Amino acid sequence: MHGVRGTTVRLVAVAVVMVVGAGACAFAPSQPSAAGANPVPVSATAGTGASGPPDPTATATPVTPEATPTPEPSKTTQKPKPKPKPKPAGCPTGERQRDVETALADLGSFGPITVDGKQSAQDCKTIKTFQQRFGISPAEGRAGPTTANVAKRIAATDPRKCKAGKGLTFCVDLTNQTVLAVRDGKVILGPTVTRTGMAGGFQTPTGNYKVNFRNIKEWSNPYEVWLPYWQHFINGIGFHETTTYIHNGAIGSHGCVNLLPADARKLWSLGKVGTPVHVYGRRPGT
Repeated sequence: MHGVRGTTVRLVAVAVVMVVGAGACAFAPSQPSAAGANPVPVSATAGTGASGPPDPTATATPVTPEATPTPEPSKTTQKPKPKPKPKPAGCPTGERQRDVETALADLGSFGPITVDGKQSAQDCKTIKTFQQRFGISPAEGRAGPTTANVAKRIAATDPRKCKAGKGLTFCVDLTNQTVLAVRDGKVILGPTVTRTGMAGGFQTPTGNYKVNFRNIKEWSNPYEVWLPYWQHFINGIGFHETTTYIHNGAIGSHGCVNLLPADARKLWSLGKVGTPVHVYGRRPGT
């Protein structure tokens, strides 16, 4: 009986996914709402947890003054010299030092940097600033593979490919996995990082769309997760704050355009129902 019941549950789960459709991060809205509307989600559960207090340690037996008489101060006793403070560790040099230096020098907006393949205090500061901006962890100034990948993608993003018209347009560059907001030909947000639909039928579709539904916090029925700063534009697909580490390239979304928290909030503050969305290019590996 246990085996039959388990099979039935799995069949029901598969049927639910087939009804939702591949690539849908959330059910497409039946009726668009006004900008900034906050419809009540269907359901949500939240769990909490906290660690218990540490185990009490054994209480040491007090020592009586009789057992340990206080020595009289000696005139010849010298005060111990203070230990020297440890010097801060140097900023580590990464295996992609020159690649990162080249990309950040091209961008020119994160601080001075010298393209010589050698780490310096200023190079470290500039790389840290870049890492902190794009949520790269740890942000320690080391020019590793993730930092090099993100820096090269940002530097390679060409706003002219956005082909935005008058007014505000949200652009998604699938090739470089970046997002921009352009108003009257001027970039007002980005390029910033994104992670779009993965292979296996979840690719983010290219085309020209419009934001037709917004919710400050949308509940995804298919995947049972909150989607903060949700801006829907086609078939259950939209912009929202990432729910995982955005630089994990081994995974992807189910079609949605994932954003860092700060970028999701900014895009939300700029957008409204009717904002044009232009998606172009192709995510590598899909």
